Order: sequence, then structure tokens, then C-alpha cells
Amino acid sequence: MTVFRLDRDFAWGTRSYVMGVLNLTPDSFSGDGLFAADNVIQASVDQAAGFLSAGADILDLGGESTRPGAAPVSVQEETDRVVPVIEAILQVQPDAILSIDTSKTAVAAAALDAGAAIVNDVWAMMADPDMPGLVARRSCPVVLMHNRSKPKSVTHDTRLGGQYVGPHYAHLMEDVARDLEALVARAVDAGVSRSQIILDPGIGFGKTITQNLALLNNLDALKRLECPILIGPSRKSFIGHVLDVEASDREEGTAAAVAIGIARGADIIRVHDVAVMARIARMTDAILRAPADGGATADPDGS
Repeated sequence: MTVFRLDRDFAWGTRSYVMGVLNLTPDSFSGDGLFAADNVIQASVDQAAGFLSAGADILDLGGESTRPGAAPVSVQEETDRVVPVIEAILQVQPDAILSIDTSKTAVAAAALDAGAAIVNDVWAMMADPDMPGLVARRSCPVVLMHNRSKPKSVTHDTRLGGQYVGPHYAHLMEDVARDLEALVARAVDAGVSRSQIILDPGIGFGKTITQNLALLNNLDALKRLECPILIGPSRKSFIGHVLDVEASDREEGTAAAVAIGIARGADIIRVHDVAVMARIARMTDAILRAPADGGATADPDGS
């Protein structure tokens, strides 16, 4: 199997990349868990095909919910949820780039063996001491997410979702940047190539509503870390609280977050509504990359 490399296969700065979310769980916060389907594997294959045709560059598969207050899942159960789906998708879409959303080394190893190419760890390889060694040995890309979540510091709203209460930051962006740089250094010390690291500022993880909004609006402060940036605002509860809408009605809020995130420097957007958000990303890219002089000739519409 050819080793997938970020620095070779992705052209950062030329466009935004889209990561489509496949939730292989019965308790997803976003209401799109594929376990509700009669045939989970076929439903996953169909959703993967739809996402890819709609513009997804990466498919992110997760077998354990990371919503605030979610119940933990055993290694065996999580593996059983994701590995058959990875194998089935790659049988139909052999060139698809799959990411495994897990913090467990054994699950990540099984997923990589099945053909996944990227490890997406919401605990930035801190939850399982064997994860850095696995990623280094496999030479695979890894997403390191900033996360100061504390399960006991959560308020629950059955309609709008959970929110973290009182995460302390002396200065939000400086603290997040410093934490992420330390995570990068730890990964590099373990043998992970810096060119294979993606950074996720952790929108919705250990941040209040206002902190999530500020993080999006000041995302460009993280560009100095010189790693591609992934954001995952899709359907998050901070959108629900701002707009007073449930998870199923957060498309416009997600679109605004995606557009602002790209404008502030995000390289990858992790989303549930791929078709719509891929178009948002393309339009945002076109605006941001338009020449300041408007081009030498008139646009086709005469404007």
C-alpha cells in the first residue's frame, strides 16, 4: 500500500479541503449516526459515495461519540463498528482517503490495517501512551486536536446540546497556540514527521460559546505554527445556542462558521452536510483568491 503523505498529496494554500463525517455510532450529537440504518455497512458505503461525489476529499469514520457526556465504548466494540465499514468503502472506492476518528491505539492500528490513511485523535495522542509510537511507525498523517474538556464541567440542554462551563484561559489564542505547539513537539519527539501533522483547535471541546466564536474569528493566530489547520464547527452546540436551533437546523450557522474559518486560515473543514459545505468552501476560496485588480479583462457576465 502506498503511504499517503500530506506534503505530497495535498497542496496547502491552493484551496480548502473537505472532510466528510461518517458517524458509526448510535448516539451522535448531530443526529446522523448510521447505526439507525437497517444495513449499517451498505448505508455507510452509500453515504461515502455521496460524499465523495459531492466534493469530499477525506472521509472521517468514528465508532465512538465525542459529544459532552457520551458513554465510553470498548476497544472491541469500536473496532467492530469501524473496520468492516472501512473495508467495504475501499472495495467500492479504492482511492478514497479515509481517516479514523479514535483515541485508542488498538482501534487506530486495526483501521490502518484495513486501509485507513489518517489518524484523527481528539485527545492529540495523549489519552493512549502507545498512540505516538503507532503513528510514527506507520508514517501516517495525524490530526492533533486541542482539548481541555472535563466531563464534570458540562451543562446539558436536551434541545441545544451540552456546553463546557468555565474552561480557564489566561489568553485564549496564546494558550491554544502554546498547547498545540507542545503537542507537536511531543509528536515529533516520538518520531512523527512534522510534515504529517494537522492541527485542530478543538472547536466545541473545552471552550465556552464565546470562546468558540473567538477561536474561529482569530484562527489566523495559529498559522505561525506552520501546520495545516482543520476545523470542525459542523452542527456544534455553540451554533445552536447562538441561533437557538437544534442540531438538525444548523446548516446556515455551520456555513457561516465554515466561511469565516476558511477566511481566517483553515485548510480543512470537517462537516456533516458535505454537498452544501463543499460549495461554501469553493465560493469562499474563489472570493479570497480573486486578484485585487479584478483581473485584466471583464467577467463573462459583463460586470
